[in-house]
Amino acid sequence: MAMAHPPPAAYGRLMRIRIVDAFTDRPFAGNPAGVVLLDTDAFPDDHWLQQVAAEVNLAETAFAHPLPRAAEADWALRWFTPVTEAPLCGHATLATAHVLKTTGAATGTVRFATLSGVLSATADDGGSITLDFPTASLTELPVPEKTAEVGAALGAEIVAAHHAGPFIDDLLIEVADEKTVRALAPDLAELKRISHRGVIVTAAAEDPGRGHDFVSRLFAPGVGIDEDPVTGSAHTALAPYWSARFGRDELTGLQVSARTGLVRTTLRGDRTLLTGGAVTVIDGELLV
Repeated sequence: MAMAHPPPAAYGRLMRIRIVDAFTDRPFAGNPAGVVLLDTDAFPDDHWLQQVAAEVNLAETAFAHPLPRAAEADWALRWFTPVTEAPLCGHATLATAHVLKTTGAATGTVRFATLSGVLSATADDGGSITLDFPTASLTELPVPEKTAEVGAALGAEIVAAHHAGPFIDDLLIEVADEKTVRALAPDLAELKRISHRGVIVTAAAEDPGRGHDFVSRLFAPGVGIDEDPVTGSAHTALAPYWSARFGRDELTGLQVSARTGLVRTTLRGDRTLLTGGAVTVIDGELLV
């Protein structure tokens, strides 16, 4: 006789887990993130959080719990890749704000206490959510003295290179054109050896009339993400980079991964606003 499955209580406390596609207005596009809203006043231990993120196996899984009314923020928020905790994540923050909005757990502007300070998310009536993030600082790197191994791993000639910090620790690499970005097939094993979170590769849009000003891709095999579909945090570096080039504070970036996604950026000095949509595709129970 087959053994019956034990009741859910045998696995521990029931929690909801949702998968949300962020920076898109349709399912199966943008960047999927796991979202777990906790009804406790503290996070479970880090090992459990990391195990859940590894099980979900998406670029990021977000965990949030409510804070007391007197706190500087409304919710505490943390993000985990399959292998490590992330200091900043855009798409999983947008996904969390989307879940809070669609479930009625929060309205208007929501403030999150994170490793990167207090971040806010504001939903509009049209379904978009705007994140208020710290603008990345950009430090120019000599080409090719500091970037030869990166260019070799990417298989592309580098036009310009910058280090983006302090919260994201990425290399921002400009290449010749949009076609080059789209055609990249990097050596991920070699990129993994580079001691940064990831490598953002970007170029100006081939045809701005198609609704985007620049394109990008992001590779981060060192933190368990071979290619991130749409990276909100990378746009805190892309926004100041391309705004300086184009002389405009408001731009639209298209991340040309297989899933693709649009990020609208507004540069406001040391803060960058990131705007996009989100769609919940899975709503289930976490039984551990």
